[in-house]
Amino acid sequence: MNAWLTYLFWPNPGNAGYDTPKVIALIVLSMLLIVGSFAIARWRNSLTNQSLKKVSRSWSTASVWFGLTGLVLTVSRVEQIQFLSMRALWGVWLVIAILYFTLQVRTVRMRTYEVLPSVKSSDPRAKYLPKRKRR
Repeated sequence: MNAWLTYLFWPNPGNAGYDTPKVIALIVLSMLLIVGSFAIARWRNSLTNQSLKKVSRSWSTASVWFGLTGLVLTVSRVEQIQFLSMRALWGVWLVIAILYFTLQVRTVRMRTYEVLPSVKSSDPRAKYLPKRKRR
């Protein structure tokens, strides 16, 4: 247990270069999140469904922040900046990203809906049937 905690919270976890495949993947992921935020904003402007447009208001901002935070954590790991290069911070980043994603999925499911046209049934007997008395 102690070795596991030391592994997660060690302030300077070791050497990593910009040519390491993990670092390249994390930089690409972070850059995709930043560039994707512009695509999300453009997509959001073209939406006609107002409820989805309202729900997706924070998506581009969250994408930028997750991308910038990931980029800072990756660069601090390569440049060996203590306490910012801890593995536990990546765990916190991942937990927050998963919570945000699940919250947004639940919100989209709850708030986006389609109004179905209601069909009025016209019963020719309706005007002859007894009506409710007013008080």
